[in-house]
Amino acid sequence: AEEGPGRRGERSEEGPAERGPGAAFHMFVLMEDLLDKLKLLSCEEEALRRHNMRPLSRHYFALPTNPGEQFFVFCTLAAWLISKAGHPFEQPQEYDDPNAVISNVLSELRSF
Repeated sequence: AEEGPGRRGERSEEGPAERGPGAAFHMFVLMEDLLDKLKLLSCEEEALRRHNMRPLSRHYFALPTNPGEQFFVFCTLAAWLISKAGHPFEQPQEYDDPNAVISNVLSELRSF
C-alpha cells in the first residue's frame, strides 16, 4: 500500500495530536476564514438582516455557546447559500425538526 499524501481521502497535513499545541486553535482560524468568505457574499445584508439576526462574531461556530441558536443560524445560512447557488430552497423555521432540516439540506447538496 502506498503511504503519504495524495492518496484519496488523506490530507497532506498531520493529525491534530502531531501538529503541536496550536492545533487546538485551528477551529478559530477556520471560523475567521469562513466569516471572511460569508462577508464577500454579502451574508449580513442578504441573509442575517433579512431574518433579524445579528452579525456573526469571529468565533461564532467555534465555541458551543447556544447550540439551538447556532444550529438555526447554520441552517439559515445553508438555505441561503443553496438558494444563492441557484437552487430554490425553503428557509427552515426555528422549531422545525432538526433531523428533517439537516436531511433536506444534505439531500439538496447531493443534487448539485
